[in-house]
Amino acid sequence: MAADGVDAAGNDDRRIAMSSLAPDDGQIFETSSRVQKKGKTVKLYYSPLACSLADHIALEEAGASFERETVNLKTKRTGSGEDFTTVTRKGYVPALVLDSGETLTENIAVLDWVASQYPALGVEGPLGRTRVLEALTYVSTEIHRSFKPMWHQGSDAEKTKARATITTQLGLFADQLRTDYLFGDKPSVADFYLFVMLLWAARFQVPVPAPLDALRARIAARPAVRAAMVREGLV
Repeated sequence: MAADGVDAAGNDDRRIAMSSLAPDDGQIFETSSRVQKKGKTVKLYYSPLACSLADHIALEEAGASFERETVNLKTKRTGSGEDFTTVTRKGYVPALVLDSGETLTENIAVLDWVASQYPALGVEGPLGRTRVLEALTYVSTEIHRSFKPMWHQGSDAEKTKARATITTQLGLFADQLRTDYLFGDKPSVADFYLFVMLLWAARFQVPVPAPLDALRARIAARPAVRAAMVREGLV
């Protein structure tokens, strides 16, 4: 089964015009560590337009010092020819290798780590982190999962049903949006994960509520977001 971000036919045409915006092997936890040379920064393994784009954007937005390397999710090879399963046995992105040598996987975990290191991408208050995790979990377990028929050659009927489901799911965020971003006047890591889902919606002709169309354009206009998308060959 192809991973999200690469369709089952191996189609890698992920370029998105800005004007249009405005496999698990049973291992649950990533416990391996990797030897790194002194002075190296964190390293993000990503695949263009996969959910790892959210992490890519978050690191750019934070102004973090980081290395990055692409992963072919079909061959499990990195841009430098490395066997990606030596980075993570899970074989999918994101994977973030910390300067300690520890490896983080799973989008919620990686984005939570970024927000913990760069608090400007989190939310203040006693329930701030909890609310961000709540939003990230909803995006991951509900919206992200609903795109499966699009990425994995579902039938026309399955795709039609998925589009309706995703539009309804997105409506929860649209109905609660009262500010420029999900939690106020600045974006959080949750906004970036939702943004990737909105890009997928544009790719697969999923109707998006008007407030989220505006949110997508607002996020796309941010310099750090454009930098990450340019790096991934999306614009």
